[in-house]
Amino acid sequence: MTADEIPRPPPRLGTHGLALDDFRLVRAVAAAKGLAGAAAELAINHSTAFRRLGQLEQTLGCKLFERHRTGYELTQAGEEMAQIAARMEEDAAAFVRKVEGKSLSPAGELRVATNDGLMTPLTPIFAAFSKRFPQIRLDVVLGNAALNLSRRDADVAIRATERPPDTLVGRRIATIAWAVYGRREDFADIAPDDPARFAGRSWVGLGEDLAAIKPARFVRAQAAADQVIYRVNAVAGLIDAVVQGIGIGPLPCVAGDSNPALLRLTEPQQDISGTLWLLTHADLRQAARVRAFMDFVGNELTRLRPLLEGAVPRPGRSPAPAAPDGLA
Repeated sequence: MTADEIPRPPPRLGTHGLALDDFRLVRAVAAAKGLAGAAAELAINHSTAFRRLGQLEQTLGCKLFERHRTGYELTQAGEEMAQIAARMEEDAAAFVRKVEGKSLSPAGELRVATNDGLMTPLTPIFAAFSKRFPQIRLDVVLGNAALNLSRRDADVAIRATERPPDTLVGRRIATIAWAVYGRREDFADIAPDDPARFAGRSWVGLGEDLAAIKPARFVRAQAAADQVIYRVNAVAGLIDAVVQGIGIGPLPCVAGDSNPALLRLTEPQQDISGTLWLLTHADLRQAARVRAFMDFVGNELTRLRPLLEGAVPRPGRSPAPAAPDGLA
């Protein structure tokens, strides 16, 4: 074995011989409340995490965690170390953002966070962007969970929100309109202004994971519990459920009005609408790849504003009629 092949220990800090990885370990164990989750987060095996934590506590001469049947709980010393680890992580992320913010070439990986319900208009835009900027690799992350752009969960977010965080900058794109839709063939013999079109209809809604968002609350307000026969934890799944005729339900107009198999049964519902934003972290806004994406995608989405806001009449569709019992 040559000198270059001899494994080198991680860099140590101070007189106690602490390593940067020691802080990462404590933070990971605290977040996971156990070794198994921490080991998975750090891409090490369970026995390595167990050994390293034991060695760290021995080096420091104090316990960092209390071991309980319900999980690992931080001691006071562990809490202080976890807080230092969090600050170190934030400082490192801020440094990377500032360095990347000075990049001059529109190239490299760009992580974009958005919702699955927006992919109908976004996929063609992403395809055009990739053709225009072939040196930028897109990594699209779908979901409704809260993201921290400061920690680089994503570089850019395309999300519906009423209050973007103060640390983010960007542009307001449009109002995201939602309306109630049904499968067109199920309403072939019913006049569009017939109040009976809602009578006895089954509904589809969003699952418990999304119970707090506006469309889920809307269905609970409009339909009795036994009328909601199908729930799914993704807007794309909700769209598919209505297309398959499982029931009627609220959908984003940009998806519903683009699908000839669907019939809009109401005007856009104000109780469900949201505001679409294109956002990035302030430190990244001057990065060439971020600037290219924000400009290109922002302009393309702005052109789609009438469709996003439910203002584009569909061929062959009568104007959406008034609906009974509070539906408009």
